[in-house]
Amino acid sequence: MPTVLSTEPLTAADRAERWHEVVSGTFMPMDVNLLEREPSPGTIVSSRLGTLHISRVQAGPQVVKRNKRHISRDDRTSLIVSLQQQGTATKEQDGRETVIGPGEFSISDSSRPFRIKLEEEFAFTSFHFPREELHVRDEDLQVLTATTFTGEEGSAALVATYLARVAREAEGFDEGVGRRVAATALDLMVMLIDERRGRSASKGARVAAASLERVKEHVLRNLGDPDLSPPRIAEAHFMSVRYLHKLFQLEGLTVGGWIRAQRLERCRRELLRPRAAQAGVAAIAQRWGFVSPSHFSRVFRAAYGTTPREWQLQGRSGAHRGDIDGAPTEK
Repeated sequence: MPTVLSTEPLTAADRAERWHEVVSGTFMPMDVNLLEREPSPGTIVSSRLGTLHISRVQAGPQVVKRNKRHISRDDRTSLIVSLQQQGTATKEQDGRETVIGPGEFSISDSSRPFRIKLEEEFAFTSFHFPREELHVRDEDLQVLTATTFTGEEGSAALVATYLARVAREAEGFDEGVGRRVAATALDLMVMLIDERRGRSASKGARVAAASLERVKEHVLRNLGDPDLSPPRIAEAHFMSVRYLHKLFQLEGLTVGGWIRAQRLERCRRELLRPRAAQAGVAAIAQRWGFVSPSHFSRVFRAAYGTTPREWQLQGRSGAHRGDIDGAPTEK
């Protein structure tokens, strides 16, 4: 369940002190200077997915600073990605200054001083990644902090779309799904950083390969679902259908072809088991996601050069001894 912290019930006189406590307690030690004579209410709604900390912040004008004194008192280090939804933020870190508008995002590193000025009512969603889990060099981060990512193309677009959707649906994830979502978010951040540093061809390929393996694991767990399809797979992993197809193309595969091959292989093995005679060919096909018995027979014959029934009969005669549980699974 999300944690909601708000200064709305307080009087204007008490809001400044309480808001400073809320911000520092939720994120990290910082100075907060409210710019309104009578502070507006502020609200932070936070949730966790594995080690990923997500917070949606709404409040009035203010300046937030993190200095060396704060850093020396805090042994936690985070990479912070902030998606701006309302208002603009002027961010300073590592000798640079940039303005982030709605629909844009930026990166901050909690291990070094930064300053954020918000001169109007604002809303943004921040994502805090543990720095030790993001295996990128400090010098790479130092040239990307306090820069504006528009989220319109390349890895930045994928990151913005993915994180926005994760924030919207975080409450519905169970623990296992939450960990996978957080891991994918980390992969995407590494890919973005490498792309901006001109190394997309090497590490980017490894990130894509890791994403493909997670997709394959999901497919294998759901092979029996007749509605398993590229749109549903892409939705489960918060990626576009186009990107899903690109992942499979890395190995010269198609999504549909790979799913069909996995289903056929499991049917082929199960048809040789003793209990298969009682279950029947159609029931086995249905168990692995084939809706139409005639379609199953056609694709089985095309793949193995024999009908499912003929394969089963040959297996009873011992022609396929060793095929039960012994054949490797294509991945």
